[in-house]
Amino acid sequence: MDILLVIIAVLIGIAVGYFIATTVLKKNIEAKSAKIIKEAEAEGEVIKKDKILQAKEKFLQLKAEHETFINEKNQTIQVGENRIKQKEQSLNSKIEDNQRKHKEIENLKETLGHQQEILNKKLQEVEKGHKRQLEQLEAIAGLKAEEAKAQLVEALKNEAKTAALAHIKDTMDDAKLTANKEAKKIVIQTIQRVATEHAVENSVTVFNIENDEIKGRIIGREGRNIRALEAATGIEIIVDDTPEAIILSGFDPVRREIARLALHQLVTDGRIHPARIEEVVEKVKKQIEDEIVEIGKRTTIDLGIHGLHPELIRMVGRMKYRSSYGQNLLQHSREVANLCATMAAELGLNVKIAKRAGLLHDIGKVPDDEPELPHAILGMKLAEKYKEHVEVCNAIGAHHDEIEMTSLISPIVQVCDAISGARPGARREIAESYIKRLKDLEALALSYPGVLKTYAIQAGRELRVLVESEKVSDKDVEQLSFDISQKIQTEMTYPGQIKITVIRETRAVNYAK
Repeated sequence: MDILLVIIAVLIGIAVGYFIATTVLKKNIEAKSAKIIKEAEAEGEVIKKDKILQAKEKFLQLKAEHETFINEKNQTIQVGENRIKQKEQSLNSKIEDNQRKHKEIENLKETLGHQQEILNKKLQEVEKGHKRQLEQLEAIAGLKAEEAKAQLVEALKNEAKTAALAHIKDTMDDAKLTANKEAKKIVIQTIQRVATEHAVENSVTVFNIENDEIKGRIIGREGRNIRALEAATGIEIIVDDTPEAIILSGFDPVRREIARLALHQLVTDGRIHPARIEEVVEKVKKQIEDEIVEIGKRTTIDLGIHGLHPELIRMVGRMKYRSSYGQNLLQHSREVANLCATMAAELGLNVKIAKRAGLLHDIGKVPDDEPELPHAILGMKLAEKYKEHVEVCNAIGAHHDEIEMTSLISPIVQVCDAISGARPGARREIAESYIKRLKDLEALALSYPGVLKTYAIQAGRELRVLVESEKVSDKDVEQLSFDISQKIQTEMTYPGQIKITVIRETRAVNYAK
């Protein structure tokens, strides 16, 4: 019984201890929970404040950017408004000028009308006076006006016949004396006109070699290699005593280029025999043809010309290997095309057609065959064959006055062709004739009285004439300039135009002693 009581007491003690421990633990947990909640709330407040600060900063930044954007827009609008105001002011001033000019024109018309009335009255008075004079002359001479006129005409006829017979006799005598000289001159001029366009160009190409031993290999046994090369290329190959050089002679620059490249490949490769020569020449021909087409395409792309027939593109590429008076034909045609485009734009014409006509104007100089036609007519026929515009065809055919001009593009092409060919340095000119022309120019101006010194400057494009102030007055300067220009026009042959500047200056010299 006592043991049972002890056990019960122990259990009661344990229960009480457990209850107490549970109560204490619960209070501790509740305290910790409250503390954690307070810390979380404090941390939440801090985070909340940070977020609010970040939001305020972001808002201020966006506000500043918005204000900057608004200011820029306002400045742009202000600039636009200022520009519009300036244009309005300019327009108003132009309108005022036009109104003023209109009033001036009206006033001028009224003045001209009044003057025309006065002139008509004076003409009537002159006619009346003329009739009175005729009546008086008829009364004095005892002849009618028609009878006097017939007698005068008959006398003039007889006098003119006598003078004409004397002039014909003098001309015949002079012709007999100078017939031989004039005949030679005509023959020489004919040769020049036919041959100059070809003969003045480079007709040879020099192929440089490392040593003269290669010449023997190029000639080959009994000359078989050089004969095969000449047969394949159509170019005369001259192997002479010229050190380290071989001359390729021929008028066709494309053939000369093919021969030059073929020789280069053969010499570099070292295998030189007839079969190899034919193989290399064919390969080089194909390369040159491809290059010609590529040059033509690149030229049309650079100039912005589209829809050109492939054959015309190939002919444009061939221009690279053709020159006229020492001027590369492709460069000349490109220059003419750009000049035509600029001039057509200034005149309000079709720029594309003008540029197209400028590029193709010398296309007749590079045909595959050589018909006996002027290059302008041949170029026109080629353009017509490949369906070019009518104005382009006419401009090509008329740029040397071979046919009549039917559009405004034609004179533009003619003028731009002359500009490109006549500018200083564009075309080769023999140095002796160039220097002689400058000397003749200076001597011509120096022959006038009162001229002190003359200087031909700007490659003969301008003539400066210094006159003595004691012998030539200010009034005479203008007349002297005109006289010299007229004499140059009638007595000299020159490209382009020459500016004549006459300078008269007065100097006063004293000495301080």
